Amino acid sequence: MPVLQIRKHFRFEAAHALPHHAGKCARMHGHSYLLEVALRGALQEEGPATGMVADFESITSVVGREIVDRLDHSTLNEFVENPTAENVLLWIHSRIAAALPSLDELVLWETPTACAVLRCDDLR
Repeated sequence: MPVLQIRKHFRFEAAHALPHHAGKCARMHGHSYLLEVALRGALQEEGPATGMVADFESITSVVGREIVDRLDHSTLNEFVENPTAENVLLWIHSRIAAALPSLDELVLWETPTACAVLRCDDLR
C-alpha cells in the first residue's frame, strides 16, 4: 500500500518579542503566521476515513482547539519563554503530537519568506 502525505494550513495572528535578540526583534512586534501540518500514512481501509490518510476535519479540530484558539491574537511570550519560530514550533508539536499520531512535519511561516520546519521523525 502506498504511503502518502497530506497537509492542512492554519492561519493565526500573534505578537512576540525575542528577549535574547540583539536587533529590532527584541521589541514587541507581530506576524501573520501560517502553520502547515503534515500527516503521513497509508490510506485507511475501513471506518469513516476509508480512503484517507486522515480526515481533514479531525486535523482541524485538534489544531483549532490546541493551537489556533490559544495563539490567535495572543502574545506568544505567554506560552513560550523565547518565542522564536523554532521554539514555537516545538511547543506546537508538544500540544498536538499525541492526538495526531501520524504527524510527519510541521512548518511555521512567520513571513511569506521565512519559516521553521520540524520533521517529526527527528523527535522519535
